[in-house]
Amino acid sequence: MSESNQNTLLMKTLNWAAIAFLVYLVLVAVGSVSGGFKLASGGTQGAQEIFAFATNPFVALLLGALATALVQSSSTVTSVIVGLVAGGLPLSIAIPMVMGANIGTTITNTLVSIGHIRSKEEFQRAFAASTVHDFFNLLAVAIFLPLEIMFGLLQKMSASLSHLFVGDADLSLKSYNFIKPLVKPAVGLIKDAFSFLDTKMLGVAMVLAGIGLILFAVTALGKLLKKALVGKAKNILHGAIGRGPIAGITSGAAMTVMVQSSSTTTSLMIPLAGSGVFTTRQIYPFTLGANIGTTITALLAATSITGPMAEVALTIALVHVMFNVFAVALIYGTPVLREIPITLAEKLAKVGANNKSAALGYVLGSFFIVPGLIMLAVR
Repeated sequence: MSESNQNTLLMKTLNWAAIAFLVYLVLVAVGSVSGGFKLASGGTQGAQEIFAFATNPFVALLLGALATALVQSSSTVTSVIVGLVAGGLPLSIAIPMVMGANIGTTITNTLVSIGHIRSKEEFQRAFAASTVHDFFNLLAVAIFLPLEIMFGLLQKMSASLSHLFVGDADLSLKSYNFIKPLVKPAVGLIKDAFSFLDTKMLGVAMVLAGIGLILFAVTALGKLLKKALVGKAKNILHGAIGRGPIAGITSGAAMTVMVQSSSTTTSLMIPLAGSGVFTTRQIYPFTLGANIGTTITALLAATSITGPMAEVALTIALVHVMFNVFAVALIYGTPVLREIPITLAEKLAKVGANNKSAALGYVLGSFFIVPGLIMLAVR
């Protein structure tokens, strides 16, 4: 083997080792958030008091959307939510927050479309391809949040599934959990680092440290995975979009699982739409697949939770999965509903192309100003 090949192999090995380490950091971070939240809140009762302002599901929804828009990563926010649920955050609050995270994550590819703003035609195509994701997620929430509030379907189905894995059965995954002994020492180090604080402040410090670790790990993980897989991902993208909706959804989900970032997946499509290689209608199914693929991070985070709250942590992760799968099946599977996001995106893109300030106002208003003001008003 030549020296250049050896160096290439070494770099690939180091890259994948770094990826494995960052996955471990995500698990540690979620454990830190969970443990810290328990200390800070004094258990489930304290958690309910802390989140009393968000007992309105609509406020919880906006909180999830705003948090995700600010950090530009639904993977980060849903991982934090899993940790908070394990620490006592009620599922009735967590479920709308997860739905909100789906809305907030679409800002990244909308911002990418702004890069085409110098050309009216390119910007109109790119803006339509990016905002179709916004309108799909808004429609999904408009359908499933009222159903969840009235009947609790997602929570009940997810709770039943999670019980199969971490319930009382002797053959459940709980019996074979190897995550806790791997994560516990690192979480202990974080706790020891702030041991000079009183109990509540120690809990707050652990939560903040965990969130910081999640932000760092998820961001770095996305970059390393993109470096390792972006060539293959681009090939999947070009090869799948033109093959029909099933291939588009499947490849969008697979690619997002690989890079653990729906923002990365959907952002890759925007320049292709702007240049006219693909239409909004062709890219639409790929975007929906990205919605499904991004749920892998919350599932991964849930595996770090053990003990009495393991089942409820897995429940919220499965809610994320079911919400996205059912939304794709219902909305894309129903011709009338399927056309709504495309129609609205194309109309908004036409307005935005003719009035650039309106496009900027849409981004700032929809993701930051309106959610923030409504939350303040409701509180």
